Amino acid sequence: MTETSNSKEFGVFLPIANGGWIISKNTPSLDASYKQNREAAILADGIGLDFIMSMMKWRGFGGETNHWGTSLESVTMMAGIAEATKNARLIATVHTLLQNPAVVAKMISTLDQISNGRAGLNIVSGAFKDEFDQMGAWRTDLGHDDRYKYAEEWTYLVKKLWAEDHVDFDGEYFTMKDCVSQPKPVSSPRPYLICAGQSERGLNFTVRHTDACFIGGKDEADTRRIARMARRIAGENDTTIKVFAMSTVVFGETDAAAEKLVEHYKDGLDVGAVQGMQRSYGMEADGSPSVMGEKAKNTFMTNMVHGMPETCTAKLEEQIENCELDGVMLIFPDYAAGLKEFGASVLPKLRSHFS
Repeated sequence: MTETSNSKEFGVFLPIANGGWIISKNTPSLDASYKQNREAAILADGIGLDFIMSMMKWRGFGGETNHWGTSLESVTMMAGIAEATKNARLIATVHTLLQNPAVVAKMISTLDQISNGRAGLNIVSGAFKDEFDQMGAWRTDLGHDDRYKYAEEWTYLVKKLWAEDHVDFDGEYFTMKDCVSQPKPVSSPRPYLICAGQSERGLNFTVRHTDACFIGGKDEADTRRIARMARRIAGENDTTIKVFAMSTVVFGETDAAAEKLVEHYKDGLDVGAVQGMQRSYGMEADGSPSVMGEKAKNTFMTNMVHGMPETCTAKLEEQIENCELDGVMLIFPDYAAGLKEFGASVLPKLRSHFS
């Protein structure tokens, strides 16, 4: 993959789980089908987005919509999408507590070969009790900081297996004896790594072991605070880090029409699903409610911009500049219509603005 020359990067967060990132009974249908995800990925690649990412989810939140109750597996889905796309980086997600680093090293090397060097890996170190407990994988012995220690050892081994022919290791959590992993990744120096940890401990892990972090504060000021903390930690470690955030984009023929659509989505809020999300996200490693879980009370799980394309362009420019971001990962109520409009009316202006 050729690295982008643009100063800011834009990607799409695929609707790998039903309902996407708007918890409403009134949104267009997102059914978690491969067909829908493949179509969105092809459109994203075609309009020139820099990356395509998918999350991993093991249990939904219930409610009338059974939000996120159906989801595809991230790495295998991205392998299919690799054959359907040509240029965008493909970022799959793995939970460190569920999959052995030697298994993941080979999985991502395979994805990298299929995609001709476009593979990326989103490392998730946290855990939600209801998801992991259902499969007997909940770890009562690992608290917040312990999970990052675990992830550090895990990530070290993945990188080592990508770089060396034989790995011997006797650590706190893993043991490897003459472990081999072939083929090696196609990309150089290795596949792209990201993490979404937002605590100071999480950002320390992200800065020292990955290439980028995804953040999402309570508001603009909080997002900027987290972005600055990430860069401060990077400076203290004599390195750099890219910082991205998410944004849901709701287009309308007029600003008033977009506002009306937003209110329609809010009127359909699935309260039961939000309550299920709060229960799940309340089990986060630091014991505090998640920003995404708190935002979901207002229907939208992420930052949201709405209006005519020119209005959305201005709002995205403001988000990137005011929050001091390196780019944005995009979400749409209707991915096919949203990506087409974004590619035609918004992305060229954003490229020009930030060139």
